[in-house]
Amino acid sequence: MQTSTIAALSPPPSCRFILGTRVDVIDYAQAVRKILDWAQQRYSGFVCAANVHVVMEGFDSSGYREMINSADMVTPDGMPLVWMLRLRGSPASRVYGPDLMRLLLAACEEKGLSIGLYGASPRVLDRLVAAIQKQHPKLAIAYACSPPFRELTTEEDARIVADIQASGAQVLFVGMGCPKQERWIINHQGVVPAPMLGVGAAFDFIAGVKRYAPAWLQRLGLEWLFRLLTEPRRLWRRYALHNPRFVVFAALQLFRVKNFNF
Repeated sequence: MQTSTIAALSPPPSCRFILGTRVDVIDYAQAVRKILDWAQQRYSGFVCAANVHVVMEGFDSSGYREMINSADMVTPDGMPLVWMLRLRGSPASRVYGPDLMRLLLAACEEKGLSIGLYGASPRVLDRLVAAIQKQHPKLAIAYACSPPFRELTTEEDARIVADIQASGAQVLFVGMGCPKQERWIINHQGVVPAPMLGVGAAFDFIAGVKRYAPAWLQRLGLEWLFRLLTEPRRLWRRYALHNPRFVVFAALQLFRVKNFNF
């Protein structure tokens, strides 16, 4: 019943499949409006900000790909995905996870909706809460939790879910990185009574512990290079594995190479 009500309020956007992963053709205004609808209806939604990393994780794992394709919203977070959508005939624009989070914080403050924060280290989470309170003094942060890096026990998970439910948070931001955050969200759909957004590094950016890439690098689709230069030890394997393969397989898809299934 809940799902059909929300579907009537917010019809699904048009979408394309990039290497098998669904990416919606949606802009910031549409995304914010839909998420606010879900929050007001207490709908347990799944919002994924998809970039090359997400797509290539899906390319390598059919289970993860099916998980992303079942999400209520998959935004084109990375410029390479925006370009792919445009090359395939869709008038796409970028909906970047950190910027979507910032817009939603402001919108929730204006609408009087409370938020929850799940993820990051205790130090980063404390700084994130302080930054949000400074920028949005009227926004209610109903819940904030830095979970252990390890896998939770059944009892720990049940306690966290109970705490989120009791908090009354109407939008839950999840910042644990891909693919962990998406798996956590899908495993808690129908249990957490709020739209849940996987926002990756947004916690670090808003908390001020990591820097945004300059706007001109973002427009060129080179944000990954900026992040690699600032965090080489952590990110070099990801970009070395995923980026070259994405370029090759995306070209195969664009040129409709025979026997290439995606």
